[in-house]
Amino acid sequence: MSRNGGGFGARLYRGEVSYDFVGRQKTWYLISAVILLVAAAGLAVRGLNLGVEFRGGTLITVKNTTATVEQVREAVKSVEGVGGEPIVQKVGGDSVRIQLGHVGAGAAVTEKIQDMLEQKLGVTERDISIQQIGPSWGGDISRKALLALGVFLLAVIVYLSVMFEWKMAFSAVIALLHDLVITVGVYALTGFEVTPATVIGILTILGYSLYDTVVVFDKVKENTRGLTGGARMTYSQAANLAVNQTLIRSINTSVTALLPVGSILFVGAGLLGAGVLKDIALAIFVGIAAGTYSSIFIATPLLADLKEREPAMKALAKRVQARQQQATAGADGGKPTGAAAPAEEKALAEATLPGSAAPTGARSGQRPQPRRAGTRPSAKHRGKKRR
Repeated sequence: MSRNGGGFGARLYRGEVSYDFVGRQKTWYLISAVILLVAAAGLAVRGLNLGVEFRGGTLITVKNTTATVEQVREAVKSVEGVGGEPIVQKVGGDSVRIQLGHVGAGAAVTEKIQDMLEQKLGVTERDISIQQIGPSWGGDISRKALLALGVFLLAVIVYLSVMFEWKMAFSAVIALLHDLVITVGVYALTGFEVTPATVIGILTILGYSLYDTVVVFDKVKENTRGLTGGARMTYSQAANLAVNQTLIRSINTSVTALLPVGSILFVGAGLLGAGVLKDIALAIFVGIAAGTYSSIFIATPLLADLKEREPAMKALAKRVQARQQQATAGADGGKPTGAAAPAEEKALAEATLPGSAAPTGARSGQRPQPRRAGTRPSAKHRGKKRR
């Protein structure tokens, strides 16, 4: 196989083809700003549909029933004293889960609901389980979820600051918050219920997003090692090369992760009505897509912006620009001056065969005429040679 062989991914890795992800960072920032504004508007206007575990209420599970969701809902709504619209979900093949935001008269209304379910659905008392969840318990769950998120972000900052540098840690945390807001905004816009399974899904996708970002940052670190000692490329160019080198890996990883999660979300949850699976699958699906986007279009361009402000990187950018201008001048046929002149003389010396002098005609710009085979020097030249 030739040295320049390989597919599109190999050409990206070698830098033979590339896309300027870092150079177009303003475009990506604008796209993200629009998405974040839409997510924030969804949170402000519609809010989150919190599950009974967070807001408190009554959770009823009915087993061994073939009743439809609509039949169960009508049975519960027919009981006097039930406030609000009950949330009914199929769980498995023969179970139903009922969520009530509150029960007006407490235990008395709950007993009426149980009697109505036994009468309408043909189930026994053993098939019905009722669980009362107070608002304080839901608040405790919310505080623990926020605490877990804070500990996770703190651990990310410490780890990346030690293994890489604080600017990489800052960029990674911004990307994680970007993914978090988008995921929560999707829940607000779609009206999906937020349950403890949702929190687990969000923490899972934050870990995935961090992994994807660290892979790119590790390649950036490799490409920028010893970069300021020369004038080969700027930090932004080296970071952009790292994104292109890891692009195919990021896409392949994301697609292979989205396929099974999408199956759970659209096929399993959509057709079978598996509530818990739907709650966690949406968070993972949206988070993987947002995490892949942020690791390519947000984290690395933001890191490059921060690094290019350093004095050493500014000096490097000037050297690279001067080198590129000299190369352009040489390619246009102009005679380089200053630092470029010795390089031109060296190239000319290397082009000359060892032990031979440059042709006389080359000094005056004339090309020496080769002597045809079989001819002899003129008498004039032979005379000069004898003398």
